[in-house]
Amino acid sequence: MENGFNILSNIMKKSRPEDLCFLIFKGNLLVKKNGELLSIPIFDEIMRLGVKYEKEFLLGEIEDKFCFAIEACSEIELENNFELVSLHEIGPLLEEELFLAAGRANQILNWDKTHRFCGKCGSRTENKKDEMAKICPSCNNVMYPVICPAIIVAVMKGDQILLAHNGGFKNNMYSLIAGFVEAGEDLESTVKREVFEEVGIKVKNIKYYKSSPWSFPNSLMVGFFAEYESGEIKVDEKEIVDAQWFSKDNFPNIPKKFTLARKLIDEFIENN
Repeated sequence: MENGFNILSNIMKKSRPEDLCFLIFKGNLLVKKNGELLSIPIFDEIMRLGVKYEKEFLLGEIEDKFCFAIEACSEIELENNFELVSLHEIGPLLEEELFLAAGRANQILNWDKTHRFCGKCGSRTENKKDEMAKICPSCNNVMYPVICPAIIVAVMKGDQILLAHNGGFKNNMYSLIAGFVEAGEDLESTVKREVFEEVGIKVKNIKYYKSSPWSFPNSLMVGFFAEYESGEIKVDEKEIVDAQWFSKDNFPNIPKKFTLARKLIDEFIENN
């Protein structure tokens, strides 16, 4: 991957003292603080903290270091330079490759917790030995980590872009229209449906931009640009409480740099 985080599937590999350890406890990531800089601890440091955990999962590789995910079983006695930071706040504080690895850690650990029993027969599952999957010893049902595709779209009208405020956003932030793909639905149809459902307008000339994992806990965001076709903005008042057309000179508070939403917005700014 161009971001420097390479996913690996050699699940039999065991951690070494020098490998990076993405430790998660109650939705928080353990980081090492050096002034304003945050880094991911290595296993040797984790062992010195006396952390108790049951399983480890190989995530991938960053430069020459292997990355593993673990979940702490109990409270951690933190030394002065260690801190637990919420996964929802960690993005702007880490390099992109570390953020992606932390997201994968969260996704794999969440999948491990929610697939301990077979959804087909109810038996306790086991980790498959040759790939990242769980298998039921009773009925041989195989369960892979769940990935839920979702779209996010920058809708343009001349030199303006549609930005919307979701009732759950903090700091009066405005972002792009997004939503999950329904069963049996293609991505372009999802774009049209979500835009119409949330703000009441129709779009055309839908073009793929790029995708990005959003592992909180298990989404794959697929980014698009689209052009306004017709209709007046009418928000659904369930998810979206306000939506307006903005030019690049009068933007409200928008998402942070590491998000796909911000990359789409920045691309719009560059071209207008």
